[in-house]
Amino acid sequence: MALAPDRLERFARHIVLPEVGGAGQVALADAHVMLVGCGGIGSPALQYLAAAGIGRLTLIDSDVVDISNLQRQTIFAPSEIGKPKAESAAEWVRRFDLGLKVDAVVGRVGIENAARVLSGASLVLDGCDNFATRLAVSDSCVKLGIPLTSAALGRFQGQVANFAGHLPGQPCYRCFVGDAFDADDCDTCAADGVLGAMAGMVGAFAAMQAIRVLLQGHAALGEPQFGKLHVVEGLGPAMRTLTIAKDPGCKGCSGRD
Repeated sequence: MALAPDRLERFARHIVLPEVGGAGQVALADAHVMLVGCGGIGSPALQYLAAAGIGRLTLIDSDVVDISNLQRQTIFAPSEIGKPKAESAAEWVRRFDLGLKVDAVVGRVGIENAARVLSGASLVLDGCDNFATRLAVSDSCVKLGIPLTSAALGRFQGQVANFAGHLPGQPCYRCFVGDAFDADDCDTCAADGVLGAMAGMVGAFAAMQAIRVLLQGHAALGEPQFGKLHVVEGLGPAMRTLTIAKDPGCKGCSGRD
């Protein structure tokens, strides 16, 4: 695949980076990223995935835009209140870059449909707000052989990690949280509050980590950092990195070695 002249100009600041280059930009244009959740994390992540030239985006969300979202979910406008987030987010992508393919899925990913919905992705970026969906997404990514970027946010702390539980020796998201959270029991922004800039910080970092995986083998952006949990402290500010151990008894990825 060769980039058209207008695409070369649009992504010139990427292409001049030795860590990306022309080959890396072509890899991004060939990629298909599925974004689970178009809210506080998904909104800024989507902005930078689209800006990076990810060729195909599938946006999955069951919620509608609410006035309380506008303080952090920066792709939405007051005129879109009450509209499905996935559809409004897809319209934002179409306005931003006509060269990208985008699909909206208005619905929720669960055990019964995750494998069908996520099939064909180059990478899944999960920024949803409940453990049941996160675990269903992780288990399906392992089965389908798809790398997963997982991002979460609570008050002034964010967590971002890349997972490849389908690869030998690599942990999956279930190795991290265990089996106790197969339910809708996450803390919510409505109950705990969230600073809009903190959501932007974590969402943008999640996009960076997703791009790191997509450029693996095509550019020199560094290793994909599978199994490394980056904890972002907003008040400090600070970041620390933890290594997640593979659980040999994990029901999501055991038997993959």
